Amino acid sequence: TPVQIKEFGAVNKIDFSPAPPYNYAVTASSRIHIYGRYSQEPIKTFSRFREAAYCATYRDDGRLLAAGSEEGSVCLFDVSGKAPLRQFEGHTKPVHVVGFLSDKYRIFSGGDDYSSALWDIPSATEIISYSEHTDYVRCGCASKVNADVFITGSYDHTVKLFDARTKSSVMTIEHGHPVESVLLFPSGGLLVSAGGRYVKVWDVLKGGQLLVSLKNHHKTVTCLCLNSSGQRLLSGSLDRHVKIYSTTSYKVVHSFNYATSILSLALSPEDETIVVGMTNGVLNVKHRKPEEKNENSQKKRQPVYRTYMKGRTYMPKQEDFCVSKPVKRVLRKYDKLLRGFQSSKALDAVLEPPIMLHTPEVTVAVMQELHRRGTLRSALAGRDEKQVNLLLTFVARRVIEPRFTSVLVTVADMITDIYHPVVGQSAVVDKQFLKLKEAIGKEIDYQEELLEVLGMMDTLFATFTKKSLEENKSNGVTEIIQTNRSY
Repeated sequence: TPVQIKEFGAVNKIDFSPAPPYNYAVTASSRIHIYGRYSQEPIKTFSRFREAAYCATYRDDGRLLAAGSEEGSVCLFDVSGKAPLRQFEGHTKPVHVVGFLSDKYRIFSGGDDYSSALWDIPSATEIISYSEHTDYVRCGCASKVNADVFITGSYDHTVKLFDARTKSSVMTIEHGHPVESVLLFPSGGLLVSAGGRYVKVWDVLKGGQLLVSLKNHHKTVTCLCLNSSGQRLLSGSLDRHVKIYSTTSYKVVHSFNYATSILSLALSPEDETIVVGMTNGVLNVKHRKPEEKNENSQKKRQPVYRTYMKGRTYMPKQEDFCVSKPVKRVLRKYDKLLRGFQSSKALDAVLEPPIMLHTPEVTVAVMQELHRRGTLRSALAGRDEKQVNLLLTFVARRVIEPRFTSVLVTVADMITDIYHPVVGQSAVVDKQFLKLKEAIGKEIDYQEELLEVLGMMDTLFATFTKKSLEENKSNGVTEIIQTNRSY
């Protein structure tokens, strides 16, 4: 159930602290309230503003807070203090955009005087000012990849990318409507802008090329937000809806409906809390529903020890008929994969080091079974450098064993046929092919030598047999003569 908190005015900005316990700062009217994630009353308040405050934003370490004001000044607060640590004067009109650069020592700002400026925190001075927009500057963000890059969006329908090392903007993107919110992906390569009814995604690395334009809201889109993994993009609008998009397909996967128009939106770093600020000053806080623990899922009481031991010591009598309990057969991983006709995965399973090194006959048996099924070639194909290297290592080592030779020669032929076109592209695979060639060459030489020895032994056996026959014949004649003489 969402928690409703009433603020003093329209909530123009919500920002979560990047550091635990993940408190969030709410800017409304002339005050900045800091709430705990589960608190319904502010745990701290900054009220040193004569007029409205805007865009209270945390630094990356969660220790400092920067905010703009209606008077045109930028205030810097210590989260543990009350009075401003620094006050930067330079804008002539209200400052609606404030943020920290990723080096943590500089602040950028943008105001209704059409200008954006860069401030140095230690010296409290202005580093550089840009006056390139032709209308109010109402949104901005800083790059987390480059400490010198920040982006501003304006009501002049443009989004400008600034580099602190240059005196002018380095990129201008035409959104087509007054820009209400901008957002950079953590990688720094994609930019999201919101204005009018449109949410547009731009490729910064391609010079601001438009990738996709989303038109899922019925009124002006006022705020944007990303989840912690970057897989979900959230947008809030004056049409009272928060849309959640998948960043892979940019399709709406979920939607929230609220009572009035939405001005601000924030998601906690752990994606556990979503906070929405509305035009009527109501702050809506939703927490992710915790997993319900089923009482029935409690651990059941186990039977006592004697229940298991009952009848174990019984000795059967002569007239008893014993029925043996069937033994449950547990299939190995590769057997399950073979049963499911997953040839490639079955081959991967038997190429794991424990099986391949200690029981190579299992690996060869699976290869033989795949060959019998006619799927060995498809199982060997489509492998990367590491997997081909593993296959060739196994084949080169075991092909010389007589019990494996017939199967592994077929495997070696198939690997050579499949990966012949890529020979020369990987030094590791080429080395294994050379080892295989060397192993087979040595085996052939060894077999030739054995054949020569076998031939010699056949000759010796033949000669020995001939001599023994002659001796037997001569002995037989002598015996006959002696027998006749005795008669």
